[in-house]
Amino acid sequence: MRNFCLIVSILVALAIPASVITATPGFAVLPDEKLSDPNLENRAREISKDIRCLVCQNQSIDDSNADLARDLRIIVRERLTAGDSNQQVKDYLVARYGDYVLLTPPLNLETVFLWAGPFLLVAIGMVIIFLWYRNRTPETDATPITNTTGLSPAERQRLAELMAEESPQERSTEKSGKM
Repeated sequence: MRNFCLIVSILVALAIPASVITATPGFAVLPDEKLSDPNLENRAREISKDIRCLVCQNQSIDDSNADLARDLRIIVRERLTAGDSNQQVKDYLVARYGDYVLLTPPLNLETVFLWAGPFLLVAIGMVIIFLWYRNRTPETDATPITNTTGLSPAERQRLAELMAEESPQERSTEKSGKM
């Protein structure tokens, strides 16, 4: 139980800074990229948060400083100024780069393993642990010696005498029970 509490404490200690880092706004957008219309700029920021940087792979283009992310941010802003809706901009990027460009790809036949993969890995791990616990043998220290074929007759007799004797622990529990 003590180890479990320690592990949970460590995970919480690591999760708090990670959540603060991921919750910070993106500072990768350069001033020359920003649109003069604040409504269009807000829309561009919302779209950019959902588009994956293809260089960084696990960062949005809004957070990435990569040159390709900058190019994608410019494309998003160009499409918005041309009059495209948010969905049309995303559809344009998906048509050009595939579903991988979205940080949260849609659930379809091509991405089913992406969505089901973590659950499958956990299930496989649980089955492996279950089979390991079911098939493991008890500790050799706890099992009595039953195979005496390698012992001489004198050793067998001595073993039988030792096993017939009461252990000091059994004697102390008998005495405490009688008082």
